[in-house]
Order: sequence, then C-alpha cells, then structure tokens
Amino acid sequence: MSKVTSLKTYVDLNTEALLQMALKRNEGRLSKSGAFSTTTGKRTGRSPKDRFIVKDAMTKDTVTWGGVNQPVDPVVFNALWQKTENYLSDKEVFISHLKVGADEKESLRVKVITEMAWHNLFARYLFINLSDPIPFDEKTGWTILSAPNLATDPERDGTSSDGAVMIDLSQRKVLLVGMQYAGEMKKSMFTVMNYFAPEHDVLPMHCAANKGENGDTALFFGLSGTGKTTLSADPERYLIGDDEHGWSETGVFNFEGGCYAKCIDLSKEKEPIIWNAIRAGAIMENVVLNNDGEPDYSDTRYTQNTRAAYPLEFIEKRVSENRGGLPKAVLFLTCDLYGVLPPIALLTKEQAAYYFLSGYTAKVGSTEVGAPSGVSVTFSTCFGEPFFPRPATVYAKLLMRRVEHAKSQVYLINTGWTGGAYGEGGVRFSITTTRALVRAALSGELLNVEMKTLKRFNLRIPSSVEGVDLAVLDPRNCWPNKAAYEEKSETLIRHFIQNFKQYEVPDDILKAGPVLEEDT
Repeated sequence: MSKVTSLKTYVDLNTEALLQMALKRNEGRLSKSGAFSTTTGKRTGRSPKDRFIVKDAMTKDTVTWGGVNQPVDPVVFNALWQKTENYLSDKEVFISHLKVGADEKESLRVKVITEMAWHNLFARYLFINLSDPIPFDEKTGWTILSAPNLATDPERDGTSSDGAVMIDLSQRKVLLVGMQYAGEMKKSMFTVMNYFAPEHDVLPMHCAANKGENGDTALFFGLSGTGKTTLSADPERYLIGDDEHGWSETGVFNFEGGCYAKCIDLSKEKEPIIWNAIRAGAIMENVVLNNDGEPDYSDTRYTQNTRAAYPLEFIEKRVSENRGGLPKAVLFLTCDLYGVLPPIALLTKEQAAYYFLSGYTAKVGSTEVGAPSGVSVTFSTCFGEPFFPRPATVYAKLLMRRVEHAKSQVYLINTGWTGGAYGEGGVRFSITTTRALVRAALSGELLNVEMKTLKRFNLRIPSSVEGVDLAVLDPRNCWPNKAAYEEKSETLIRHFIQNFKQYEVPDDILKAGPVLEEDT
C-alpha cells in the first residue's frame, strides 16, 4: 500500500489541536456556544451519483450492481488515487489512526488521511479512538484518503462530475475527492462494514440503539427525518449510538464513537440531549449563524440537511462500553405521508422481514444532493439502501434469524401523518405521542394488551396505550372522510406491492405484506 507524502504531516493530533488548526486555517469559525461551524459548499449532503465501488474478481458476483452501487474499473480507481496522492504532496495533511466497530473481533482499523483539519476532527468523533498501542498494519488496515479541494475531470478521471467517492473493497481503500460534506467519510466505512459483516454472521444495521436502567437494549431503525436520532436520545435511557450498529449472536455493538445529528428546527425543549451536546468542541455543518454567532436552526438557506457532529462523551447518559445485550424491542420508524398507517403496530417475524426490505417512509429534508425538495414517498431497502452493497435478502434473512434467536418483538411506528395525507388536512403525530408509544413498546406493556387487526395492512394494533388518546391508535378513526382513508390506503398499498416485485422471497414473507381488497 502506497504512503502519502506531503509538505507537512500532522499525525494523531488530539481533538483540541485539530480544532485550533481548523480555526487557524480558516476552515470555519466558532459559534456563540463554542461549537465549530463550517459550510460544505455546493454539496450539503451525500452525492449518490458520484459514488462508486470497484468491480473486481472479489466483488463482481457479491455486490448488487446498478444505480446505487455503481461499478468502477480498478484501473480508474488506482489512477485517481495516485492523482490524489500527487495533489497532496505539496499540502499539509492530517492523519489519525482509528477503528470502526466497538466489538474488537469485528472492528476494522482505519487510517484517515485528510486535507482539512476539521475533517480529521470529524473522523475522531465519528469513528472510535484507540485505547491500545497496537500499531497500524498496512496489510490488514483500511485507508481513507480525502482531498475535498481537488476537482476531478470526468473525461480524464472516469467520474460523473467534479467529485467522487470510490470504495475499493479488495485493496481496503476509500477515496474521497471534491467532497467537503464530511458525512461521506462515515457512510463509506458503513458500506464497508455492511459488506463484510454478514460473512461473520453479523447483521449490520442503519439504526440507533439505547439501553434502559434494567439493561434492556432497544433498536430504532429509520431513514433521515423519521425520528431515529431524536427518539433514541431519550432522557430516561442510556444511548449506545444514533446511527450504525451490528447485531451478533451475543448482542449489539456500535460501529461509531459519536453522533451526527440533524439540526433542522432543533429546540432545547423537544431535543434537550442533542441541544446540550452542541457545545464547545462540537462541529456544525451548514447551520446559519446570526451576527452574534447564535445558531438559527430554523434557517435553511444552505440546506435542510443541517448537521452537528460530536463524540458520545458529550452525552451524559450513554453506554460507555458502546455495546448492549440482545434487543427485546426493535422499532421500525416510518414517516407515512398518506396518514393511513397506525401510530404503532406489532409485527410478526415475517412482517418484520417484509417491512425491513420495503424500508418505506417519506423523504423529509433529504440527505442527498439533487433530491427533490419537499416531502415525497420513498422505499429504501433495509432502511438504508445506499449503504448495503450485497443482495437485500442477505440482510433480511439475517434479521429474521436474529429476531428469532433473541425473541425480539418488532414494532412498526408511524412518526408521520394522521387524519389525512400530508398537505391534505393531515397532521403529524406529536413527539409527545410518539415518545409515549415508544415507552410502551420498550416496557413490554403492549405484549399484554388486547389487539385488533387493521384490515388490508393486516397489522395488529393495540386497543389502548397508557398516556395515549385511544382515538389515534386506529387511523381509520382519525379521518373525517372514511372513503378518503380507504382511497389513500389503496394508493399506499399499490406502492408497496409495486416496490416489492424486485425481491424474490419465500411466500410467508410475501404474504406478510399489505393486500388490496380484491386480493383478500
């Protein structure tokens, strides 16, 4: 593996030193709270059209190729890697030796080489800092090479635009060129973990995790905007992590060492844990600052995908070992813009596989560059399709095994609309209602209450939940026009059926999904 030479190299600087270097180099400025604030140029989210995986002998038959996992030839990758090394040869670079994965048996060592100091600081927060003196092994470790100020030429470099994210799973390399948005680093290594984890019988998950006072572990699956980070940051529970985890036969472990929280419309009252974590040392991306340096979390002039990165140590109630036991409650969060799904439902193992593969939600404030603004329907396999390179059924089968082994109860929770569709008279469930439902699920209360079935969706919904208005539990009761409810239900069901045609699954999973009236 080649080594980067540069004008000056800063190796394993601590976070304070990296912060001071970022300020000295004018990469950003401090907000009133002391958090480091920066902008990321024209790319304020991930760039899926600029992301590639090297197609070689190892990956050609193991990756699901297409619009999500775009192939690139090893020759193209190697040439661009060399070009990036040459570019950095007369620059200052920052290097940190870190790891991904809190389970030592499943962790990957990673050397992060960045052109910008604040990117290295971000990596120190989002990856895991090493507590042992074991030196980096070039033969087994991974290398991230990031040059955000280097523009690529599509004709010469084989890219789609002036930037690229390329992952070489065989050479254990990740290359980021022209990408100032720091989230590309963490999601690239998430993709790497998602490729290799199933080989070790570990289910990789795009989910948050926390632990109760009694040691009970809970998982929160969901795409951006569904409340995954908000609901897992529960003042009554201990946070394990807010985004990426693995589930083995022995328990759950975090892939990361920090959090990357959305800041749009952030308030101290609704999200006190996130609010308090954005303090001196934290990083804010694309958050508008007023003249006095006070963040304006409601201002979307740069993007709706405003972000804050901070280490887990910034959260008082956290699980210091970054791991948890086998989860008894697994929550699938979906933001239903049609307003027809119940606020909570209990799923069978087969239904869990169906909704896991579907990954239905509404896209609210997309994390992707070029995505349409506003709210739209989306289906994202495994609640994170852009990051799962293997065939979807590989992950679905692992989920079913894990749920069965741990005797977990899976819940579908609608954090979206009720009483009508989005923009058509519907209102979004309050965070208060959703938190009450989550508490009921985590306590096990719903395992002992009377259930009824929501027809066509065939979902079991509770007849009562402590602290929740009975009227909202059955979505049909919330619609003034019952015919309109049935019409929107049919629309959503057709979306589910059409989307699921891409999967070849056993009949018990296929039949676990919603059906049209004429199919019943």
